[in-house]
Amino acid sequence: MQTSKARPMVAAAALALVLAACGNDTPADTGPAPTAGPTGTETGAVDGGTEVATSDSDLGTILTDADGRTLYLFEADTDGSSTCYDDCAATWPALTSSGDPQAGDGADASLLGTTARDDGTIQVTYAGQPLYHFASDQAAGETNGQGFGDVWWVVGPDGAAVK
Repeated sequence: MQTSKARPMVAAAALALVLAACGNDTPADTGPAPTAGPTGTETGAVDGGTEVATSDSDLGTILTDADGRTLYLFEADTDGSSTCYDDCAATWPALTSSGDPQAGDGADASLLGTTARDDGTIQVTYAGQPLYHFASDQAAGETNGQGFGDVWWVVGPDGAAVK
């Protein structure tokens, strides 16, 4: 019985450590270890640019890549720049592009942009927010990262976090 009482305390302590790490320039682990998923390389390239579209989900209409994989924003990102690197980026791979991003069905082309990452890759932004996948989302339409740590959110077609 004492073990079951300790579990919530251990989980709360672990979450506090994760959230504390999110405040620096290179967040530590901001999510569970990835089991598989996108690698941060370009997904759904169209004429050299990654496509961002929308899909219907249990959370409403949300942004996805051309393959229907959910896209997220990280509230710690400011000024259109990513703060998710190292262990964070392993769990939350950046949506990158080798050309201008393209608006697919339901996405607003005027909200698409890019930002340079520290490693020289180009990350796709939407309404000024860098976009990410969640490595534990295994298939199109999954939203397993939604609300993680109260800082990771799926993105609506207006560019706002869906909470």
